[in-house]
Amino acid sequence: MLWETFSVVRDLSRLHEIASILIKYGWGDFVRVLGIGTMLERAGRILHTSSKHNDIADMDPAIRVRLALEELGPTFVKLGQLMATRVDLLPPAWIVELEKLQSHVPPVPFEVIEADVVALLGKPINEAFAQFDREPFAAASMAQVHRAQLFDGTRVVVKLRRPGIDKKIEADLRILQHFARLVEHDMPEARRYQPVMMVSYFRRSLRRELDLLMEAHNMERFTTNFAGDETVHIPQVYWEYTCTTMIVQEELIGVPGTNLTLVREAGLDLPLLAARGADAVLRMILVHGYFHADPHPGNVIYLPDNRIGMIDFGMVGRLTDYRRQQLVNMLDALAHKDEDAMLQVLMDWTGDGEIDEAKLGYDVSELMFGYDNLELKDVNLGSMLNEITTVIRDNALVLPADLTLLFKALITLEGLGQQLDPEFHMVDHITPFVRDVIAERYQPAALMKRGRKSLKEAFEVVAGLPRDLARLMREARRGRLRIDLDLKRLDQFGQQLDRASNRITMGILTASLVIGSSIVMTVDGWRFMGFIGFLLAFFNSLWVIVSIWRSGR
Repeated sequence: MLWETFSVVRDLSRLHEIASILIKYGWGDFVRVLGIGTMLERAGRILHTSSKHNDIADMDPAIRVRLALEELGPTFVKLGQLMATRVDLLPPAWIVELEKLQSHVPPVPFEVIEADVVALLGKPINEAFAQFDREPFAAASMAQVHRAQLFDGTRVVVKLRRPGIDKKIEADLRILQHFARLVEHDMPEARRYQPVMMVSYFRRSLRRELDLLMEAHNMERFTTNFAGDETVHIPQVYWEYTCTTMIVQEELIGVPGTNLTLVREAGLDLPLLAARGADAVLRMILVHGYFHADPHPGNVIYLPDNRIGMIDFGMVGRLTDYRRQQLVNMLDALAHKDEDAMLQVLMDWTGDGEIDEAKLGYDVSELMFGYDNLELKDVNLGSMLNEITTVIRDNALVLPADLTLLFKALITLEGLGQQLDPEFHMVDHITPFVRDVIAERYQPAALMKRGRKSLKEAFEVVAGLPRDLARLMREARRGRLRIDLDLKRLDQFGQQLDRASNRITMGILTASLVIGSSIVMTVDGWRFMGFIGFLLAFFNSLWVIVSIWRSGR
């Protein structure tokens, strides 16, 4: 039973706290539907299910969710920030509100973590660093950052994970996992959002973000990908001091992307910075398939000579080659106003769920019509992606998580570029990459690779056919062969069956007339009747062809 999973005291205490905060912000119905109050009462804990905060009750629901998530702490703030990337699920007003989420946590006093730092370094701090600032210059929900200096004069930053944060997050993740199962079981209307799968994805993502060693490896990978590129700089990692709970990395000395006034005063070329930043992230996406998933101004440092410095690689996205090809197909479909290609991309993205193809096709047609008279260079990529996600949301479809991260990164990147340069057009920068990817598809090596893959897959299907047929026949002999049919719109199905039967009948009649007329034509004196038969067969054939053509099937 679900109750048994909360037998640990700390989970019960946290569950009570979560439920109380949800009720405080007007989400008592959600708590009741999930049966959390009953569960806590069995454990001897009384939950007050009425909220006395009338001022909160008057707030917009999106604001109440944001405030509740902030009060619930780091795990839920991160969950809200992840949901802010789900433009396919939430309306724009909710996305805007969730993007405001912040963790209101004071930094951990250095005296509390000093012993841990010494243990991680394996030596006293003054033996590892020539200088170490005990006051952090940045603090977030999961880590805080201190400035330091090595003995060779190199300025570095030391990122330290907050002590005990992993245990708190794991407890929250256990509770969230059970919430998701309850929602999926008790709320049929929410099943299409796949809450269990979404929480599983969130758990993997958050655990990676907690692992600072993983972040260091991400930085190393990006450094390798941009080796030889003088326009992009990734901080160097000092591996001798880096582990799961601490990163020591080069400090980038430049102008923070959050302060445009300082950027202008530094004499930097803003349009060039916008172009270089866009090209860097697009190369990550369309060439490397491995991208910074949060390229907002706070994670960008503008360096001398108009170079782009990037920091905070805790959240990265990965695209398979197949996904990259789908993205290119979408952009190519838009460029060529190809509605069928765009429809196919959206259906591929949203998987095997129930799709009303007629409605989706109409919505795609309306979407494409809006860009009918526009050149590709005039398209606002962010607006287009928002319109695509609106189509997906209106058709009750769900995007894969990797694509939601990608869409969010592209929209953020375009906004960053336009802050630097009002004349910035993302599509101007993405078009050359799209052309290169399409050209690469038809290179001999790429064709040969796809051919080998297709041949291998075909061989595996053929090789497995006897085994599958044997299993099928065995199940049939045992009387256990089942065929599940989900017949929807049965009336329409019957009408289509009638039309198909009529066509088959006319086809058989036409064939009979042709054969009979051919025989009659060989008999002297009956050739005229044979000609009449051929004429009837011709008109019957014409009727069948026209009816098929008009049906579109």
